[in-house]
Formats: sequence, C-alpha cells, structure tokens
Amino acid sequence: MRRMTTHSALWTAAPVLAALGVLAGATPAGAHHAFSAEFDANRPLRLEGTVSKTEWINPHSWIHIDVVGEDGQVATWAIECGAPNSLMRRGLNKNSVPVGTELVVEGFGAKNGSNTANARDITFPDGSTFFVGSSGTGAPYERR
Repeated sequence: MRRMTTHSALWTAAPVLAALGVLAGATPAGAHHAFSAEFDANRPLRLEGTVSKTEWINPHSWIHIDVVGEDGQVATWAIECGAPNSLMRRGLNKNSVPVGTELVVEGFGAKNGSNTANARDITFPDGSTFFVGSSGTGAPYERR
C-alpha cells in the first residue's frame, strides 16, 4: 500500500482548488454591466427630487429619489452612480447625501423605460455639482 504524502496530496487538490477559485472570481464580474446594456445614451433626463435612500455598495452606488410628476404623483427613481471608492476620491461619502436632501440629477434613462437612471451629475441645493457617473466622460466637478 502506497502512502499519500503531503506533497502528492497538494498536487492532487491543486486543480480542484484552482477551478473553485476561477468560479468564485467569476460571480461578481457577472453582476457588473456596461452602460449600454441597460441605459440609453439617447435618453438624457433631468430629475429634481428628494433623497429617500442611498446604497453605497459595489460595483455601483445608488441614490433613490422621490420625484413629483406633473400629475402630482410621486415616483421613486433608482439612480445608479459610480463605485463608492471613485465617489470618495471625488469628495463624496455615504454621509454626503442624507435622506431628505433635494437633488437635481442629470443622466440617462433606462432602456426598459423603468424609473431607473444612470447619473452623470448631481447638484445640491447650494448649487455645488458633482460628477457621479459610473461611465460618463468629462472632468469631475468639485463641491464648493
């Protein structure tokens, strides 16, 4: 009977561990999407609303705002922004956009027509503007 040594056990387990590592690493990448997969660059929009919720999660942060329509009905919009790390480098953090803040959001609507948008810029009540886009172009703005 041949005994399995630690060295031979590692060589036997290595392919299995490598396959598990590849599968585990592929899961988060599958959740990420390109701008053009979900949003329409030909559907620019400007929303004015009040923050009802924020989510500082990867791969994108989300700001939810309540927008009063022309008919007086309130619609909640989910606004996709850049990754938390990129927003922090631009001067924003999870406490920068508290619930109740009135914002102007400029960005692009979802292809499916839902109340979902990809933000390029947000403007605060004091007039300061931030580039929060996850895939936009142009220089970021600084809050003054």
